Amino acid sequence: MISREQISTDYQQIQDEICVALELADGKAVFEEEKWEREGGGGGRTRVIQNGNIFEKGGVNFSAVHGVLPAAVKKMLKVEEDDFFATGVSIVIHPNHPMVPIIHMNIRYFEMPSSFGKDTEPVRWFGGGIDLTPHYIFDQDAKFFHNYLKAVCDKYHADFYQRFKQWADDYFFIKHRDETRGIGGIFYDRLKATSDLSWNDIFEFSKAVGRSFAPIYTEIVNRNRDKAYSDDEKEWQYLRRSRYAEFNLVYDAGTKFGLETNGRIESILMSLPPTAKWTYNFTPLAGSKEEETLNLLKKGINWA
Repeated sequence: MISREQISTDYQQIQDEICVALELADGKAVFEEEKWEREGGGGGRTRVIQNGNIFEKGGVNFSAVHGVLPAAVKKMLKVEEDDFFATGVSIVIHPNHPMVPIIHMNIRYFEMPSSFGKDTEPVRWFGGGIDLTPHYIFDQDAKFFHNYLKAVCDKYHADFYQRFKQWADDYFFIKHRDETRGIGGIFYDRLKATSDLSWNDIFEFSKAVGRSFAPIYTEIVNRNRDKAYSDDEKEWQYLRRSRYAEFNLVYDAGTKFGLETNGRIESILMSLPPTAKWTYNFTPLAGSKEEETLNLLKKGINWA
């Protein structure tokens, strides 16, 4: 059985690889690292990149925490045991260019150590995913993104992509706006070993998702970073960022878990954009690129 120490070690390596790739892609900014310890058990490495050529604000965070779950979190996770261990890598990048999309990725592992050695199946699972939030949706970028993820998924199981794509559509949905946060991607949770998937298979899949981040995002950044844009398009970027902030503060399970387990606030709220705007009752012009983007923020679009 894969140990949690091995999972944590490999996740830290993935964090290192992604940070190197992002620094090369930006060409100016470098990551600042802050190591921290969590009261109650564990800690992590928060790495933040700011004010670069293309990345206005972003974070690539690793954590491995343990301790006792608060009652509210036990209820949220529907578990009985008190102690837990969780490790993962979480990424959010906010570019300064309205034609370059926001991107988010997370890979994680959770277990309840006291459940091991009992007659029932131990409580442990993998989760994660990667999703894209363009300020302007470009058809070719969306297809590239989804086809890349489909290839990663297909390597491990024939139905992973469709299952996890639908899950992302449903999860990254801003109910009070009746729109998706972006063009989705893949999202999965509580992924466990089955008759046709070993724990090692799932762990390798988790790492493959993590390692898909750098080639995907570097390609999309380089496709769009030199495009010209207007002041109005920059204002639209700020409006789209506000929707991203609304989702993370109202619906995101990772934000809720971090806050309820006494996580590090700066690391948890790293996902929020540096600047966002809430213009009252904004309506895009008919036939505009902004209206076209809004019309594509729907569930069930087949990009692959």
